[in-house]
Amino acid sequence: MDLILFLTLALIAIATALGMLLSRNAVYSALFLVLNFATVAVFFLLLGAPLVAMAQVTVYAGAIMVLFLFVIMLLGVGSLPASQVLPWQRPLAISLALALVGETVYLLLARARSAALVAQPEAALNTVESLRELGLTLFSDYLLPFEVTSVLLLVAMVGAIVLTKKEKGG
Repeated sequence: MDLILFLTLALIAIATALGMLLSRNAVYSALFLVLNFATVAVFFLLLGAPLVAMAQVTVYAGAIMVLFLFVIMLLGVGSLPASQVLPWQRPLAISLALALVGETVYLLLARARSAALVAQPEAALNTVESLRELGLTLFSDYLLPFEVTSVLLLVAMVGAIVLTKKEKGG
């Protein structure tokens, strides 16, 4: 049953990622990305990480995608214009895709040959204590990256507003 659920979610994740990449409409592309984020959150739930799943939904599918959609609507980019393909793009994309497939096959074969079992992490006896430790670590050891990320998001939002601002009287 778990395998069927995993394969179904994997197909949904691949389909939404392809929909995001192949969509000519920027809003539809962003909505496909939201569906992909939700699918990844369900993967985290299947792995027994509800905190990471909720963070995935609230941070990525919630806050970040609201910013993306805000910028898309602010710029007025409904659909992407037809672009001219450079002659070197297609061979480069094909070679990179083949390298990725080769790497994936190599990693799957190497893992299949490995007889070592991965040790299961010890389950946290007290979820409140583990959440408290996570919060203390986030706001002590990783405070600078946390604040830098928030400043970068603020600068990106202000930059989008400045780029789309129309001159008065012009």
